[in-house]
Amino acid sequence: MKKKTTKIAAFDLGTMCGWAVGHVHYGNVMSGWYNLKPGRYDGGGMRFVKFRQRLDELHAGYPFEIVVFEEVRRHVGTSAAHVYGGLMAVLQSWCEEKDIPYTGIPVGTIKKFATGRGNADKRLVIESTRLWGFRPENDDEADALALLCFQLFEIAGVSPHTTVDDQL
Repeated sequence: MKKKTTKIAAFDLGTMCGWAVGHVHYGNVMSGWYNLKPGRYDGGGMRFVKFRQRLDELHAGYPFEIVVFEEVRRHVGTSAAHVYGGLMAVLQSWCEEKDIPYTGIPVGTIKKFATGRGNADKRLVIESTRLWGFRPENDDEADALALLCFQLFEIAGVSPHTTVDDQL
Protein backbone atom coordinates (compact mmCIF):
# COMPACT_ATOMS: atom_id res chain seq x y z
CA MET A 1 0.00 0.00 0.00
CA LYS A 2 1.35 3.40 -0.98
CA LYS A 3 1.97 5.85 1.88
CA LYS A 4 -0.08 9.05 1.57
CA THR A 5 2.09 12.13 1.38
CA THR A 6 0.81 15.39 2.75
CA LYS A 7 2.30 18.49 1.19
CA ILE A 8 2.27 21.57 3.40
CA ALA A 9 2.81 25.25 2.62
CA ALA A 10 3.67 27.69 5.44
CA PHE A 11 3.50 31.48 5.20
CA ASP A 12 4.82 34.36 7.29
CA LEU A 13 2.41 37.02 6.03
CA GLY A 14 3.70 40.53 5.44
CA THR A 15 5.05 42.83 2.77
CA MET A 16 8.16 40.66 2.94
CA CYS A 17 6.31 37.33 2.87
CA GLY A 18 8.23 34.22 3.91
CA TRP A 19 7.16 30.85 2.55
CA ALA A 20 8.20 27.22 2.93
CA VAL A 21 6.81 24.00 1.46
CA GLY A 22 7.51 20.40 2.36
CA HIS A 23 6.25 16.80 2.59
CA VAL A 24 5.26 14.98 5.72
CA HIS A 25 7.18 11.84 4.70
CA TYR A 26 10.08 13.28 2.71
CA GLY A 27 12.89 15.62 3.66
CA ASN A 28 12.62 17.92 0.65
CA VAL A 29 11.87 21.44 1.82
CA MET A 30 11.86 24.53 -0.36
CA SER A 31 11.63 28.04 1.00
CA GLY A 32 12.03 31.67 0.12
CA TRP A 33 10.37 35.03 0.43
CA TYR A 34 8.35 37.40 -1.72
CA ASN A 35 8.73 41.17 -1.77
CA LEU A 36 5.11 42.29 -2.14
CA LYS A 37 5.83 46.00 -1.87
CA PRO A 38 3.90 47.88 -4.55
CA GLY A 39 5.95 49.66 -7.19
CA ARG A 40 6.04 53.43 -7.53
CA TYR A 41 3.15 53.48 -10.00
CA ASP A 42 1.13 50.60 -8.52
CA GLY A 43 -2.19 51.04 -6.77
CA GLY A 44 -2.63 50.20 -3.09
CA GLY A 45 -4.15 46.81 -3.83
CA MET A 46 -1.24 45.60 -5.97
CA ARG A 47 0.51 43.81 -3.08
CA PHE A 48 -2.59 41.60 -2.74
CA VAL A 49 -2.70 40.93 -6.49
CA LYS A 50 1.01 40.00 -6.38
CA PHE A 51 0.42 37.66 -3.42
CA ARG A 52 -2.42 35.86 -5.19
CA GLN A 53 -0.19 35.43 -8.27
CA ARG A 54 2.60 33.99 -6.09
CA LEU A 55 0.14 31.56 -4.47
CA ASP A 56 -0.96 30.36 -7.92
CA GLU A 57 2.67 29.95 -9.07
CA LEU A 58 3.77 28.11 -5.93
CA HIS A 59 0.77 25.78 -6.01
CA ALA A 60 1.26 25.04 -9.72
CA GLY A 61 4.88 24.02 -9.12
CA TYR A 62 4.25 22.31 -5.80
CA PRO A 63 0.59 21.30 -5.33
CA PHE A 64 0.36 21.53 -1.54
CA GLU A 65 -2.62 20.13 0.36
CA ILE A 66 -2.52 22.08 3.64
CA VAL A 67 -1.71 25.72 4.41
CA VAL A 68 -0.51 27.13 7.71
CA PHE A 69 0.24 30.75 8.42
CA GLU A 70 1.71 32.74 11.27
CA GLU A 71 -1.20 34.08 13.32
CA VAL A 72 -0.37 37.56 14.55
CA ARG A 73 -2.66 39.00 17.23
CA ARG A 74 -0.93 42.34 17.78
CA HIS A 75 0.82 44.70 15.41
CA VAL A 76 2.98 47.67 16.33
CA GLY A 77 1.59 49.84 13.53
CA THR A 78 -1.76 50.35 11.84
CA SER A 79 -0.33 49.90 8.34
CA ALA A 80 1.24 46.55 9.26
CA ALA A 81 -2.09 45.39 10.66
CA HIS A 82 -3.89 46.39 7.47
CA VAL A 83 -1.35 44.62 5.26
CA TYR A 84 -1.47 41.48 7.40
CA GLY A 85 -5.27 41.43 7.40
CA GLY A 86 -5.42 41.90 3.64
CA LEU A 87 -2.89 39.14 2.97
CA MET A 88 -4.69 36.81 5.38
CA ALA A 89 -7.99 37.49 3.57
CA VAL A 90 -6.37 36.76 0.18
CA LEU A 91 -4.80 33.54 1.53
CA GLN A 92 -8.00 32.31 3.17
CA SER A 93 -10.22 33.08 0.18
CA TRP A 94 -7.67 31.46 -2.17
CA CYS A 95 -7.65 28.33 0.03
CA GLU A 96 -11.46 28.25 0.14
CA GLU A 97 -11.61 28.41 -3.68
CA LYS A 98 -9.09 25.54 -3.97
CA ASP A 99 -10.69 23.52 -1.13
CA ILE A 100 -7.37 23.52 0.77
CA PRO A 101 -7.60 23.44 4.57
CA TYR A 102 -5.77 26.25 6.38
CA THR A 103 -5.02 27.29 9.92
CA GLY A 104 -3.16 29.99 11.78
CA ILE A 105 -0.53 29.14 14.38
CA PRO A 106 0.22 31.77 17.07
CA VAL A 107 3.61 33.49 16.88
CA GLY A 108 4.53 32.43 20.44
CA THR A 109 3.84 28.77 19.66
CA ILE A 110 6.15 28.88 16.65
CA LYS A 111 8.92 30.66 18.58
CA LYS A 112 8.67 28.24 21.50
CA PHE A 113 8.90 25.28 19.13
CA ALA A 114 11.89 26.77 17.30
CA THR A 115 13.88 28.17 20.22
CA GLY A 116 12.39 26.87 23.46
CA ARG A 117 11.16 30.41 24.25
CA GLY A 118 7.81 31.87 23.24
CA ASN A 119 9.20 35.41 23.29
CA ALA A 120 12.45 34.76 21.41
CA ASP A 121 13.75 37.43 19.08
CA LYS A 122 14.09 37.02 15.32
CA ARG A 123 17.82 36.28 15.53
CA LEU A 124 17.19 33.15 17.63
CA VAL A 125 14.57 31.82 15.21
CA ILE A 126 17.01 32.33 12.34
CA GLU A 127 19.74 30.55 14.29
CA SER A 128 17.45 27.60 15.13
CA THR A 129 16.53 27.09 11.49
CA ARG A 130 20.23 27.19 10.59
CA LEU A 131 20.95 24.55 13.24
CA TRP A 132 18.31 22.39 11.52
CA GLY A 133 20.28 22.67 8.27
CA PHE A 134 18.33 25.43 6.50
CA ARG A 135 19.83 28.63 5.10
CA PRO A 136 17.16 31.34 5.35
CA GLU A 137 17.98 34.67 3.73
CA ASN A 138 15.99 36.66 6.29
CA ASP A 139 13.74 36.39 9.34
CA ASP A 140 10.61 36.08 7.19
CA GLU A 141 11.91 32.95 5.50
CA ALA A 142 13.14 31.60 8.86
CA ASP A 143 9.69 32.12 10.39
CA ALA A 144 8.07 30.21 7.51
CA LEU A 145 10.59 27.38 7.93
CA ALA A 146 9.96 27.20 11.68
CA LEU A 147 6.22 27.16 11.04
CA LEU A 148 6.56 24.38 8.45
CA CYS A 149 8.69 22.30 10.83
CA PHE A 150 6.15 22.84 13.61
CA GLN A 151 3.34 21.60 11.37
CA LEU A 152 5.38 18.61 10.16
CA PHE A 153 5.98 17.70 13.80
CA GLU A 154 2.27 18.08 14.62
CA ILE A 155 1.18 15.83 11.74
CA ALA A 156 3.90 13.20 11.57
CA GLY A 157 6.15 13.61 14.58
CA VAL A 158 8.97 14.72 12.26
CA SER A 159 11.10 17.21 14.19
CA PRO A 160 14.38 19.06 13.96
CA HIS A 161 16.81 17.58 16.47
CA THR A 162 18.01 20.69 18.23
CA THR A 163 17.02 24.22 19.25
CA VAL A 164 19.07 27.26 20.13
CA ASP A 165 18.50 26.59 23.85
CA ASP A 166 20.15 23.18 23.43
CA GLN A 167 23.29 25.01 22.23
CA LEU A 168 23.45 27.62 25.02
